[in-house]
Amino acid sequence: MAALDVVKKYYDCFNQKDWNGMLALVHPDIRHEPNQGEARIGIEKFTEFVHHMDESYDETLTEMVFFTEPSDQRVAAEFVVNGLYKKAEDGLPAAHYQTYVVPAAAFLEVNNGKISRVTTYYNLPLWIKAVS
Repeated sequence: MAALDVVKKYYDCFNQKDWNGMLALVHPDIRHEPNQGEARIGIEKFTEFVHHMDESYDETLTEMVFFTEPSDQRVAAEFVVNGLYKKAEDGLPAAHYQTYVVPAAAFLEVNNGKISRVTTYYNLPLWIKAVS
């Protein structure tokens, strides 16, 4: 499967809240580089992150645009995050089911049909303003 197809399926699973389907597309040694904080290495830590995010947020990605490069290993995605803040995070505003809409982007690497790296960027101060 081409890298673009793997990434599109990954985000389709995300939008359907099909966490098992999404995780099945991830390499066991995935490197997850979040907008804030340290990188997570390995499927176990990434799985914990996915379940934690599901508890705290309800998000759907729209306006998806994908960019590829000739080696068929890297894909960039630009999208809008439409969310609901369900459970407060340490150091962030209290959660009262506030809605938010923020632009974001991700860079993914695919090896042997599995996503081996996800790097995500968004404007955290804009998100904080939206939920405050």
